[in-house]
Amino acid sequence: MSDSALVRVTVEGGVAVLTLDNPPLNLVTLELTRRLREALDRLAADPAARVLVVTGAGARAFCAGSDVSEFPSVADDVIRKKLAPENQAYSRLDDFPKPTIAALNGLAYGGGLELAVCCDILVAGADVRLALPEVKLGVLPGSGGPVRVLRRVGEGRAKELMFTGDPIDAETARGWGLVNRVVPPGHALAAALELARTLADRPNRALQLIKEAADLAQDTTEDEAIRQTLALSAAVFRTDDAREGVRAFFAKEAPRWRHR
Repeated sequence: MSDSALVRVTVEGGVAVLTLDNPPLNLVTLELTRRLREALDRLAADPAARVLVVTGAGARAFCAGSDVSEFPSVADDVIRKKLAPENQAYSRLDDFPKPTIAALNGLAYGGGLELAVCCDILVAGADVRLALPEVKLGVLPGSGGPVRVLRRVGEGRAKELMFTGDPIDAETARGWGLVNRVVPPGHALAAALELARTLADRPNRALQLIKEAADLAQDTTEDEAIRQTLALSAAVFRTDDAREGVRAFFAKEAPRWRHR
């Protein structure tokens, strides 16, 4: 599977790679947003894609944020023309039913960082810089940053990022909990793919239900989350892979997952 420019998609060995390809900085445009949403819809329904890696083309940027040159054309109705469809696309990634990994290279600024934190796991090159610089344009992060970044790093650090608009480096981001792993410059995609292949070898339905259970903690009360998690446990115990896992355990052999 492949897409034309702006968003490229490949699927191999259970791992889908979605590449933002709008050189040189992979800026978010109205058209890129549309193609991103379409690609995510297709991949969510594709049983061959068990894990999703999101990255940016080239070495300069994962994504440096919105294309500011489009602002004058959307300023009169920014929600309808830009932010509503952008939030729909980003939420599609945030709610993606399979594990997602962001492989960060170069800059992850503004809408680029907002997109990255929609992924479950973030892998960053050591030279990556991350920022929410919207305040320097007189606006605020409008595609989930105030919510999703705050959930990862806490109120104080999120406000510091948004109030100053200044970038932080990859090691600081790891210390804050904003990214999971820091790897040598230029190796983020390779490291993300290695992790993705490991996850693609895990039973797919179990991974999906684990993700759903973990996300419940963000979306509802503790008691309700635990109650709903019990229903997810009941569902996973009925899968072919759960039966295979138990069989393989007692047979002392590697399980042969069917990913359903």
